[in-house]
Amino acid sequence: MPFHHVALITSDLAATHRFYTEAMGFTLAKIVVGPTENPGGWARHVFYDTGEGLMAFWELHDAALPAVDPALSTGVGLPAWVNHLAFTAGHEGLGPHLRRWSSVGIDVVEVDHGFCRSIYATDPNGTLVEWCHDTRPLDATDRAEAEALLFDPAPRPDPAPSVTLHSATVSDAP
Repeated sequence: MPFHHVALITSDLAATHRFYTEAMGFTLAKIVVGPTENPGGWARHVFYDTGEGLMAFWELHDAALPAVDPALSTGVGLPAWVNHLAFTAGHEGLGPHLRRWSSVGIDVVEVDHGFCRSIYATDPNGTLVEWCHDTRPLDATDRAEAEALLFDPAPRPDPAPSVTLHSATVSDAP
């Protein structure tokens, strides 16, 4: 069952809007504004159409709430790759997304995971964002391996994936 939407906090709505519309190609779809539970507080809930569902961000205006680091992983002391957002690249593959990111000045990390290839960038909130393209369907062998590894107390690490760095350059700009 697909998600209807995923909602996260943003500390910079203007930069977040630019990233998700210009770099990701999403479309602003809806904004809902309402009060928070604290007197005088309010929140803006900003929805973007991803083409496969919605992505939303909360902009909070409430002095009673603590200031927080909006990064999904580094904001709670974890490496950036732990909690991240992964979007399906679709039949067109990674090329259009890599070119779009490069055209807006984003340096990109590309990783070949074997069963899929991914490109990664960081959004203005410090969250790792991924475009992922499946290179083959997962099958019964993959599922059997997953069952065997699920509770293995000492699993053997997979071989290191192939990693390519793509630096955006001025000549990449539109």
